[in-house]
Amino acid sequence: MFFYFRMAIKKIHIAQFIELLPAAIVLDVRSPAEYAHAHIPSAANLPLFSNEQRAVVGTAYKQESREMAIKIGLDYFGPQMRAMVEAVEILQGEDKTKKILVYCWRGGMRSGGVAWLLDLYGFEVYQLEGGYKNFRNHVLASFETHYTFKIVGGYTGSGKTYVLQKLRESKQQIVDLEGIANHKGSALGGIGQPAQPSQEMFENLVSTQLGTLNASDIIFLEDESQRIGNLNIPKALWEQMLSSQVLFLDIPFEQRLSFLEVEYGTLPTQQLADAINRIQKRLGGMETKNALHHLEENQPKECFRILLTYYDRWYKKGIEAKQNVLTIPSNTGDIATNTRLIQDII
Repeated sequence: MFFYFRMAIKKIHIAQFIELLPAAIVLDVRSPAEYAHAHIPSAANLPLFSNEQRAVVGTAYKQESREMAIKIGLDYFGPQMRAMVEAVEILQGEDKTKKILVYCWRGGMRSGGVAWLLDLYGFEVYQLEGGYKNFRNHVLASFETHYTFKIVGGYTGSGKTYVLQKLRESKQQIVDLEGIANHKGSALGGIGQPAQPSQEMFENLVSTQLGTLNASDIIFLEDESQRIGNLNIPKALWEQMLSSQVLFLDIPFEQRLSFLEVEYGTLPTQQLADAINRIQKRLGGMETKNALHHLEENQPKECFRILLTYYDRWYKKGIEAKQNVLTIPSNTGDIATNTRLIQDII
């Protein structure tokens, strides 16, 4: 096979990059540690350097010279060229027309080198100008966009997340912040969930999902505190949520209590106890003791009754502080029924 040199690598701005994303293969050529911390959601990691190699190259750059760093980098790059090409072939599969988008931290030598190699081999390659740093600027700017939000509210145990899912099934636009955060919001919300993403990755995921939606049409979100587990809803997005209309499902206490019993009643007792202990200062010593006692006596419903009373008190303060709340009375915890009530209002 005879290699031939093609035109210079095609660098593209972030807007064109975002436009090409859905149908392209996206390659993050940063180190595995950088990728694990946060990346463009659809990207596969094709690292030019391992974590250790990146540290060596970085040290050479700082302590010796740019030229020495490049030479060391070439030593690492050369032996893995074939493997990188073959990895991209596997990602491309049978569709050889798929475009390849490549990025590193700043759109510099790492993505430039990999883009050169893949272009040389024959792939249609585009390098993101400004790299991942540019994408992060796009993410943060996206939260300043004006969205038409409707907030699905209700006391704990109202099944708000499941109502969002039903709305999605009926072709409504939704963003499930708790689903993206891998956390259900309350003290018990992290039990049985995958590890939460980093704050940076959470923002990337939220921004990317919002980018698939029509900002001028209604987008449903669940009523949240700004903090979901260890993550924070970005300030600009949070402020828009605060000013948006809340559709408050007013469901009786006992129906919500039954929902919690089903939702959390089979979770490991020790993990439930640990979660209760974490909110002891706010719950109060006596209520914490009583809740733990019910848990030990295999009376989860009575334990959840104490917790639900606590959360109702806090949620009531929050909802009373909001200006634009439409109360939707419901005498049932049935998800399909409550979804229809919201759809009828809209």
